[in-house]
Amino acid sequence: MDSLYDVAIIGGGPAGSTAAALLARKGRRVVVVERDKFPRFHVGESLLPYSMSAFDRLGVREKLDLWAQPKLGGEIATTCGTRSQRFYFKDGFRLKHHSAYQVTRSDFDKMLLDNAASLGAEVFEETSVVKLDFQPGEVRLSLESKIAGPREIRAKYLIDCSGRESVTGTHFKLKRNYEHLRKFSVFAHFDNMPREEKVGGTLTRLVRGDDHWFWIIPLTPTRTSVGLVMDTLRFKELKKTPEDVLDIYLKEQPVMRERMGAATRATPVYTIADYSYRNASFSGDRWLMAGDAAGFIDPIWSTGVFLAILSGELTADAMDQSLDHPGKRKTLFKKYDRKMNRVMDIYLRFVNAWYRQEFVEVFSNPIKRFELVPAINAVLAGNIGGSFAIWWRLELFYLILFAQRFVPLCPRLTLTAKTK
Repeated sequence: MDSLYDVAIIGGGPAGSTAAALLARKGRRVVVVERDKFPRFHVGESLLPYSMSAFDRLGVREKLDLWAQPKLGGEIATTCGTRSQRFYFKDGFRLKHHSAYQVTRSDFDKMLLDNAASLGAEVFEETSVVKLDFQPGEVRLSLESKIAGPREIRAKYLIDCSGRESVTGTHFKLKRNYEHLRKFSVFAHFDNMPREEKVGGTLTRLVRGDDHWFWIIPLTPTRTSVGLVMDTLRFKELKKTPEDVLDIYLKEQPVMRERMGAATRATPVYTIADYSYRNASFSGDRWLMAGDAAGFIDPIWSTGVFLAILSGELTADAMDQSLDHPGKRKTLFKKYDRKMNRVMDIYLRFVNAWYRQEFVEVFSNPIKRFELVPAINAVLAGNIGGSFAIWWRLELFYLILFAQRFVPLCPRLTLTAKTK
């Protein structure tokens, strides 16, 4: 059996790599257990400006500047072709950073994991955790490696960044699905899709239909990520393959057909279903959950990687302090739990609003008074500090959304494409 690690981390994605890098930099003995071999395909390619400080802290900002695509804002359009509203991070309410990145996740995730290893974290790839055993004063992980076979490691603490697998959540039976967000995503990468020049070509684009929506994310100068999201039940009713569903929806929607142009699919078609959930707790006596292992809400606002990196930072800081001051562990862990739940509540509210038609009607017809859209822009950029100036503007925005259900303060939309 290996000697005792300070922290064992399950998962080498953005959350795990972030936590590992920061702890290793502090001189902690850290091991990362990753079931896959990097690089590997992953979705979630659009980052948020409030991760920029974390990239500086990790020491990867200059690397990202060399190859990642800039992201200066977003656009929300409708499949009925009547509305298109752009927003730029430079116009966000009191935003510190005015840009982010669009990334190919296989490259991005490998860069972060390699960075953690270069700082001193041990990394076991192609290794799965088959059992957890919480003992007084330590955690034991039974592993199965494709290369080294079975082994066991011990650590004082555990950070679970295992993604949707949520090893610790499964162990303690903490995982809870959002029943009202049972969605199905089908997506792929396309080459040579038409793109605007300069700033317009950096935007993440969301195209909203009556019961579905598309994302369009520029990954490289020639490659674009395109995805379709619908209710899981609707996908099952269609009784078609994911490839056929994506192809049909792209061709039947005039707005998407025009935007796709002569683009050609460059990857297989991937799917994810019923991915919205949250664990009942993010912390325990000797463990914390981070990233998708803690929970995932919805891809709509590109918050997945942002929350992963944020939670990776927070868990690393909590673990580092707990190693120096074990008596403060319980307080530190509960503080982390409360903060991440509060942040996820903020974005869950945005997600719930997005799936109501009045959100698009109001957002695409912005009210210039009170700086409401800049405040929304700031939160969607990752400003979750909880300032009163943003809080009351968001509350006013949600009040307007509620009123829009009954009184057309903004023009109504059909959100139904006019097929040809």
